[in-house]
Amino acid sequence: MMLAGAVIEEKRDYVTLSLPALQHSSITSSITTSITPSRSWRRRWNQLPRLQRVVLLMLGVAGIVALTYVITNHAEPSAPPAASHSADHVDSYLTPPPLLPHPPDNLPEKEKEAVENEVFAKKDEGMREGRDQIVPPPGLPQKRTTRQEAIVAAMKHAWKGYKTYAWGHDHLKPISRTRNDWLRLGLTLIDALDTLWIMDLKEEFSEAREWVSTQLHFNLNQDVNLFETTIRVLGGLLSTYHLTKEQVFLDKAVDLGDRLIAGFNSGSGVPFADVNLYSRRASKPKWGPDSSTSEVTTIQLEFRDLSRITGNPIYEEKVNFVSEHIHKLPKTEGLVPIFINAQTGQWRSHSTITLGARGDSYYEYLLKQWIQTGRTKDYLRDDFNESVSGMEHLLAARTEPSNLLFFGELHGGSKNFVNKMDELTCYLPGTLALGVHYGMPKHHMTLAEQLMYTCTLTWLRQPTNLAPEITYFNTQPTGTNEDFFVKNNDAHYLLRPETIESLWYMYHLTGNKTYQDWGWQMFQGIETYCRVENGYTSIGNVRSTVDTKPKDKMESFFLGETLKYLYLLFMEDQSTFSIDKWVFNSEAHPLPIYSH
Repeated sequence: MMLAGAVIEEKRDYVTLSLPALQHSSITSSITTSITPSRSWRRRWNQLPRLQRVVLLMLGVAGIVALTYVITNHAEPSAPPAASHSADHVDSYLTPPPLLPHPPDNLPEKEKEAVENEVFAKKDEGMREGRDQIVPPPGLPQKRTTRQEAIVAAMKHAWKGYKTYAWGHDHLKPISRTRNDWLRLGLTLIDALDTLWIMDLKEEFSEAREWVSTQLHFNLNQDVNLFETTIRVLGGLLSTYHLTKEQVFLDKAVDLGDRLIAGFNSGSGVPFADVNLYSRRASKPKWGPDSSTSEVTTIQLEFRDLSRITGNPIYEEKVNFVSEHIHKLPKTEGLVPIFINAQTGQWRSHSTITLGARGDSYYEYLLKQWIQTGRTKDYLRDDFNESVSGMEHLLAARTEPSNLLFFGELHGGSKNFVNKMDELTCYLPGTLALGVHYGMPKHHMTLAEQLMYTCTLTWLRQPTNLAPEITYFNTQPTGTNEDFFVKNNDAHYLLRPETIESLWYMYHLTGNKTYQDWGWQMFQGIETYCRVENGYTSIGNVRSTVDTKPKDKMESFFLGETLKYLYLLFMEDQSTFSIDKWVFNSEAHPLPIYSH
């Protein structure tokens, strides 16, 4: 919903200064004019009044400290200026930054594991501190960097358009100056709550809180998607409660949770896709008989957190049952089909296996549940590791001519390999890096680095510097000499955050500023081709800077995820939202880590 495992230890530089003998300075001569010049410097020193000697010593120490500071500190290079729409600016600041060394052709040999283990050996000791307790909300953000200021300006622009033309509705249509409703729950406003708080936008947060307090009601005769409502609305309310400790957000979360729990009233305990908030009746989705695997397995963090806050075990019991049930079902080397029947609790066996849509966050939440519960539910960790092994064996492939790593899909009953990868799959580098930080096999970091490189290129090799929804990869030599291509129906960019999410994890864990540079370049693409007068719009064609085909919709996750992860990516103090204290749900809402 970063290379992780590596523990970054503070480096300290030591400077040894070889100082010459004290010279007769103009300062000391003015002080010691009454002293006979033929006397030794030590005798002169001893004859000085005590106060003068103290002053001189202080001046000397200050001089040494200043000299050491100059030698050991180097000024940060200034960030590029904020985005501009001029063609000259685009050409200047969309030049690809220096890339990481090209990924190696082969994955590391097992012998490398032993060497890498030395680097990670001391990690676990320091990670334990602060993890087993609910952490207090972080303080207000420190001084923003230049790039963070640009992200805040984008957030304000998006919020202004939403407030003016879509207040209280799910989505803004910024070009037509209207709104779109899907769940009728004010999705954009709820998704943006913790982003506003993290960015310290007090006025905007205050008006959003007032709406939640007085206008947000769940007694609606409305079918809502259990998964989307959980990760966006329930997750957003819980996260904001943890950050602010304001009771109104918890009260709303409990009311919503009590309605959504009806989704688990199926024959198997695996939840239905849809729930009516008024009647509290659940049903299969209108498009088919089954639930999506990712949807039934990506609600656990939120319901578990609700139980831990309230002391009511029912929410956690429901989602624990689902996780344990999925654990017992047969899998393909840890990989799962993307559809499951809520009544029978069984897979739709001939359905696709993918790390993209309808499958993606199952793998993400295996790891994050294990982390959330203090690394005590080992079957979740084991299932995660098995799934990554399955990814390597069955889904990993390389492109021609550049040997880029990507993860394809297995389709149909015969599970034929298809060389396509969703932008949604680009959450995976961050998840793999997070896993290595928590002790998963070290070579997962190599997978993370290589896939991060590929995902970044799906953005930066487009003329708009924006990624398409789906990319196809060439695994055989072609006349175009291109590693990948985009079909007409897949060329849209929906303001998605997944690649930027992974960039934050990678930077958070490594400190490698190349990841910031890549993210900054992507933001320039968003500013140039998605920003409109009254907000930001998704576009239909990332392959043209002239005919982008604006779609007139600003998704709620643009405020909840994309801008939040960009802001975190450019934050100087990465400890504020440390992954040793917080686990981010699939909609980028931070929740605390528990001890069990």
